[in-house]
Amino acid sequence: MSSETPSHNAKDPLAWVVQHTGHIAEGGRVLDVACGSGRHTRYLLDLGFRVTAIDRDISRLADIIEDESLRVLEYDLEDGTPWPLPGETFDGIVITNYLFRPLFPRLAEALSEGGVLIYQTFAAGNEAYGKPRNPDFLLLENELQEFFGEKFKVLAFHQGFVETPSPAVVQRICCRK
Repeated sequence: MSSETPSHNAKDPLAWVVQHTGHIAEGGRVLDVACGSGRHTRYLLDLGFRVTAIDRDISRLADIIEDESLRVLEYDLEDGTPWPLPGETFDGIVITNYLFRPLFPRLAEALSEGGVLIYQTFAAGNEAYGKPRNPDFLLLENELQEFFGEKFKVLAFHQGFVETPSPAVVQRICCRK
């Protein structure tokens, strides 16, 4: 899939991730937060990155669990237990379709100097197109830019309607520490 081709398949990496992965140091360590089925984990591994994938259910990663460049953590980021990666930093952090605001400061700390955050998730207005509809899971206007833009250099930011991979209102940012 080229970076110009939008994803119509939930197994394909999001176009935003593909577009901005080149900002991450070649062969660097990347954290895939709430990795789900591992579509971005697989993409990053294929590009030669060393990936730490974290999710509360890692069963959908069974086919790649033995990859030497992959570290998998089964962990619930929302249950109040301590951050599972204290003191570790990453050259890149990828997060898509996941929002847990108390995690924002941890993500900022986990990014190494010069590291890149690539984040895309649903925003207010998405209620008209489907789930999530709960405001707790929808970003407020400019929310990613206001939090991460104060700490990092914003390389790209977008908020609004997207048609692919399915109609939604999203907010996305790529920034460098």
